[in-house]
Amino acid sequence: MNQNLDSDAAILWEDVMALLSARDDLNRSTLAMIESCTPTTMDDETFHVSTTLGFAQRKISQNARIIEECLEQASFQPLTLVVDLVKDTRTVRVSNEVSPEELSRLSAATSSAPAPVQSVTHVTAQPIQPQAENLAYAAQLSDEITQTDSKLTFERFVAGEENRYALEAAKQVANGYNKSYNPLFIYGKSGLGKTHLLRAIQNYIAKNDPSRTCIYRAAADFVDEYVMAATDRTSTSASSVLAARYQNVDVLIIDDIQNMMTAGGTIRFFFKTFNSLMDHNKQIVLAADRSPSQLGMGDSKFDERDTSRMDSGLSVSIQVPDYELKLNLINAFYDRMRQDALDEHLDGVVGTIPEEMRHLMAERAGTNIRVIEGFVQSCLMQANRRERTGQSITRADIIEVANQKWPTGQRIVTVDNIQRNVEKFYDVAHADLIGSKRNKELMEARHVGIWLTRELTDNTLAEIGKKFGGRTHATVKHSIAWVDDYKKRDRIFHDRIETLRDTIVDAT
Repeated sequence: MNQNLDSDAAILWEDVMALLSARDDLNRSTLAMIESCTPTTMDDETFHVSTTLGFAQRKISQNARIIEECLEQASFQPLTLVVDLVKDTRTVRVSNEVSPEELSRLSAATSSAPAPVQSVTHVTAQPIQPQAENLAYAAQLSDEITQTDSKLTFERFVAGEENRYALEAAKQVANGYNKSYNPLFIYGKSGLGKTHLLRAIQNYIAKNDPSRTCIYRAAADFVDEYVMAATDRTSTSASSVLAARYQNVDVLIIDDIQNMMTAGGTIRFFFKTFNSLMDHNKQIVLAADRSPSQLGMGDSKFDERDTSRMDSGLSVSIQVPDYELKLNLINAFYDRMRQDALDEHLDGVVGTIPEEMRHLMAERAGTNIRVIEGFVQSCLMQANRRERTGQSITRADIIEVANQKWPTGQRIVTVDNIQRNVEKFYDVAHADLIGSKRNKELMEARHVGIWLTRELTDNTLAEIGKKFGGRTHATVKHSIAWVDDYKKRDRIFHDRIETLRDTIVDAT
């Protein structure tokens, strides 16, 4: 491969990124995906970039025309963009701690490393001269990182295509180099690893850069703090002390911010803090079970100005794990639990689960990562019990444990239940959902309701049509096809539907 050619591609790509950053027809999320690509080769007709993320490849290809315009502007010739999907060869570490040898190497690399180019593949901390007042404040908050939380690190996070983009963005925020990811908003259904990433940011900063003060708060605790300060009759300064506490940090992390939706006073206080931190170039990280725009739906007290501010940096979703990621999770949890049990001399856990049985576990597992971890623990204990009698864990054992974790046959999803959840999610009336109005918001809600009914119930198309205002067989088929097509083209819509679907299934 011609080294000069590669160098030319890298230089041209820098010019292209500068041109793309100045455009107003690309949102920040898409721009960040493009920026994460690596320029590889170019010739007189084509320009190649590579990515390890399948959904990034699809998203970038959808915007190829815009990128090619900038390529032509920067190179003075038309070039066709080719986005190559490459295999990520990085390994996922699952150890509990960094060994002394690894810590020594990390410290040596940190002290001698030059300032890195912005990239989402490295997390290398530069030594920062501590400020006395920040160190004092950090010491005051040291009790907020517990021993349990210290296991929630980037090294222990199991990565796959569904969560890798969120992982890399979290690393960028943790090392403090990428200032454009502010605020960073991570969203996805419960149990997919959002809290792990938020705690990993906090733990990374505490270990590698204690001069930066970082506070992690669950939204419910944040609300309680505000209410206590606002109603404290013994001190006239409680509210101002609380405001100063949060406005004098370097990194503020709020988890499950959807739990703040109905607390109007807390929301006003939070966005006063939000604005102050942003004005002083401080980092904000938020997580929720839905996207920023969805936080403003229904009876929420988040208004459009609030949701747009939360969406003004980088918003990235975590998807439910597919079979491959579930298998990686199961293998990681399996190795980790066995090692922990051996290190701590725990009986009753160190069983052996053959590889083919772990494949069966991945096939039978649900999508909640926390439940998957418990599933592995239960299977290890069952394997240990079998081995004490000279036997091995069987397929029937694994299927029985899986059925206990994710019972089937007990959940009956009804059309009425689907319609109620769709009406609440889209903030529409039942009469409008099944009626004849055809404005855009109602049409999407109606299409989604029909699609979910087809997915989650055994009703025929004709029966579904009757439940949705007497619609014809052809109309029902059109709604289903519309949702299937839109899900493929729009990742945000895809996430929205999967969130709604999970809400309906989990509630039944």
